[in-house]
Amino acid sequence: MAGGYEIVVVGTSLGGLHALEVILGSLPRDFALPIAVVQHRDRHDDGMLNAVLQRYCMLPVIEPEDKEIVAPGRVYLAPADYHLLVERGRFALSTEGRVCHARPSIDVLFGSAADSYGGRAVGVVLTGSSRDGAWGAGRIKGRGGLVVVQEPETAESRTLPDAALAAGPADHVLPLSRITPLLASLGRSALGQTHAVR
Repeated sequence: MAGGYEIVVVGTSLGGLHALEVILGSLPRDFALPIAVVQHRDRHDDGMLNAVLQRYCMLPVIEPEDKEIVAPGRVYLAPADYHLLVERGRFALSTEGRVCHARPSIDVLFGSAADSYGGRAVGVVLTGSSRDGAWGAGRIKGRGGLVVVQEPETAESRTLPDAALAAGPADHVLPLSRITPLLASLGRSALGQTHAVR
């Protein structure tokens, strides 16, 4: 498996719906890694975001429950007004205080992925209007994981991509159109590893 990656975590806010539609909509049906997503949204969100994304994505898009087991080939969307954390092999939900004025927080998800998966985590930072996610991307990078940042010039709001790049180096700085092929390549490597183990 290329880099031995086991999970992809994605963070976005302003402009994120379009960015997620582009990235998730291009992933193959046999994508072999779990993807956990934080999209900043109102705490009274009616749960339609996952339904909207499901129209574009061939993978199942779900809001995980507390202690739900992480499974490959699924997109896990942080529920409105809950922090989403990933422990080794399971998700956890938290109603602790907001981070960077946000709950769910990108930093919380990214930090938990870095702590649980270390160098086997892939962090993807997309368009966003706050700094939430910059610290978390740095933590993933510091633990040996892979960090991908949307090219700021191509983001609807470049605040978050700029903040992530200012916080530390990224492995890849790409427009949306090139992020999906990179993730698909990682997914194919994971799929090959799975077949090799059988």
